[in-house]
Amino acid sequence: MRSGLVRLSCALALFGTPMTAAAQAPIQGAVRVAPRGTVLADLTWIEAERRLTADAVIVIPLGAEAKEHGPHLRLDNDLKLAQYYRQRVLEAADVIIAPTINYHFYPSFVEYPGSTHLRFETARDLVLDIVRSLAAYGPRKFYVLNTGVSTARPLAAAAEILAAEGLHFAYTNIIEVAGEAEKQVSQQLRGTHADESETSAMLYMYPDRVDMSKAVKDDAPQGVGGLSRTPGNGKTYSPSGVWGDATLATREKGRVIVEATVQGMLREIEALRARR
Repeated sequence: MRSGLVRLSCALALFGTPMTAAAQAPIQGAVRVAPRGTVLADLTWIEAERRLTADAVIVIPLGAEAKEHGPHLRLDNDLKLAQYYRQRVLEAADVIIAPTINYHFYPSFVEYPGSTHLRFETARDLVLDIVRSLAAYGPRKFYVLNTGVSTARPLAAAAEILAAEGLHFAYTNIIEVAGEAEKQVSQQLRGTHADESETSAMLYMYPDRVDMSKAVKDDAPQGVGGLSRTPGNGKTYSPSGVWGDATLATREKGRVIVEATVQGMLREIEALRARR
C-alpha cells in the first residue's frame, strides 16, 4: 500500500496541473469558457455547408447510455464520460462535434440487466454510415472519442474500410491513452471495468453519480468471452459487474487519469489534423 501511495504522490507531481474550471465541476450547467470548436447540431444546414470542408476535423463521441457498471455506478456511465470529454475537446480544439453515439458493441455485459449491445457488424456499419454521410459534404478526417474497450474492435474494422476509401479515421484507445499516468496511480491487481480507474475518473467528473458505499472488489483472473455472473464457465467471474477494485478509487487518482486522457485525446486529434 505504501508503494502505491508513493506512486500516487509522484504522479500528482508529474501529471497534476492546476485544476481547470471545466474540471472543477460536472459538465451540467453554464459553459465556462468560449469553445474553440463547433457543435454540428447547433448549425443550420447553410452554416454546416460552410463549415464542413476538407480541412475540418469531425469528432464523434461514443459512450453507452445503457451498460452495467457495477452496483456503485449508473448504466449511463460511459455516456457521461463521453459528454465530459466532448466538452473538454470542444473547449480546447478547433473541431466539429457530431452527435454522440449511445449504442455500440458491448458483448461482455449482456448477462447484467439493462445492458444493451449491438452486433459487431451493426456497430461497425453504424460508424461507417455516419462517417460516409458527413464525408459526402467535404470532410476527410474523423476522430471517435471512444470510451469503451470492446468498441475498439468494430472501430478498427471501420478504420480499415474507410482508409481504402481515402478517409482518415482514428479513435481513442481508452486503455492506452492515459496509460503512463494510470500506471502511476493504480493500486489494483487487475481490472478494466467499473474498477479503480473508471470509478476514480467519475469521482473527479461527476462525484454525485458515484455511490462509494456500494463499491466492491471483484478481480478474478480474466477469462474468455466477457464478464459473467456464473462461476466456472470460462468467462471472467464477477457477481457485481465490476472487474477490478473499485474500493481503491479516489478523486485525486481520477484527476491524474482524466487530465492525462484529455491531453492524449487532444494530441491524437492534432496528429489526425496533420495527416495528408
